[in-house]
Amino acid sequence: MLHLRMLSPAKTRVRVAVFFFVSGFGFATWASRIPTIQQHLHLNNEQLGAVLFALPVGLMGTLPVTGVLLSRHDSRRIMMIGAVLFNLMLCLIGFATKTWQLVAALVGFGVSRNLLNISVNAQSIGVQALFEKSIIARFHGVWSIACLAAAALGALMVRLAVSPGWHFLFVGTALTLSCVYAFPGALRQQPATRERKPWFALPDKTLVKYGLISFASMACEGTMVDWSGIYFRDAVHATKYVVTLGYVVYLVAMTLGRLTGDRLANRFGVRTMLIYSGCLIFAGLILATLCPFPVTAGLGFVLTGFGVSCVIPMVFSMAGRAAGMSSGSAIAAVSTVGYLGFLLVPPVIGSVAQHAGLQWALGMMSVFGLLITGLVSFTLDKGRSVPAVE
Repeated sequence: MLHLRMLSPAKTRVRVAVFFFVSGFGFATWASRIPTIQQHLHLNNEQLGAVLFALPVGLMGTLPVTGVLLSRHDSRRIMMIGAVLFNLMLCLIGFATKTWQLVAALVGFGVSRNLLNISVNAQSIGVQALFEKSIIARFHGVWSIACLAAAALGALMVRLAVSPGWHFLFVGTALTLSCVYAFPGALRQQPATRERKPWFALPDKTLVKYGLISFASMACEGTMVDWSGIYFRDAVHATKYVVTLGYVVYLVAMTLGRLTGDRLANRFGVRTMLIYSGCLIFAGLILATLCPFPVTAGLGFVLTGFGVSCVIPMVFSMAGRAAGMSSGSAIAAVSTVGYLGFLLVPPVIGSVAQHAGLQWALGMMSVFGLLITGLVSFTLDKGRSVPAVE
């Protein structure tokens, strides 16, 4: 049951979109400075992979807790708490001068990101219920626009030689002020009636299928976030001023895909969208691997961006409408499986890159595109080939 403020659905949608923007801008701010932080702390690729392991550890460690919190409290309040902590942890990352400090800050960053992301997705599903047509992918489109803007700002900060500490402090302060503005108009959601269940339980079979699809997509997303800039630097041999180009073109494609995803889903159906998404991911990563040049690698990242753009919005939307549990709990359950992609894959990429080269490591990721296509083809029947909102 939803209790709405006096704001119109359109205005409520804007306020919730602000938190998607905060999530995307803060995360991409960190991602845009990974090569700089790696150099400042003198980390090789394998060491960086181990350090990056800290963020998803924090995220995964609190997934069950977030599900419980959302079953007991208004997602609006959880979202605000997560956003404030998220911005605080971002600032701490920027001022880390030792590896252990960076690891500790990344664990906290993962915890807060989990609180923010799961609750804001629960909010988006509540807002979606106020509209007849699908709008769910556009929320994620706002997230992608924020990532693109943050990547552009990150490139400017690199060019101006601004340290990550001051860069992150400025961004964290601005994002916190945005949250203070948007919070009063966000959607009030009364927690669903809780059933007596263990504090943690594995998702049911349907949600596991969604989770496995999410795992494959999130593995690719995590790899692009953590390694696209380093790939352009080490494999493509781009200059330091265009190292972020790979991440930028990937984000542009992902943003365009999410802004047009609702229209395509309403026309062609979710199942068809997901099948072609897997094919695009495979083609893009293979192209970037076999042709490590600025134009061809950039084109490969564009295809990859289009491929991953709508997988998570559509899967979360289906999971959020699953029977028998609240939207927040369902999303948390799917994320328990899906975010393992963030937990396991980026560190593996670092290890493979250290011993076999970054090209081999990236090429290995193309298998996940085929996995998405196969999972959708064999686990989602044609009856699920429907618009995101029925």
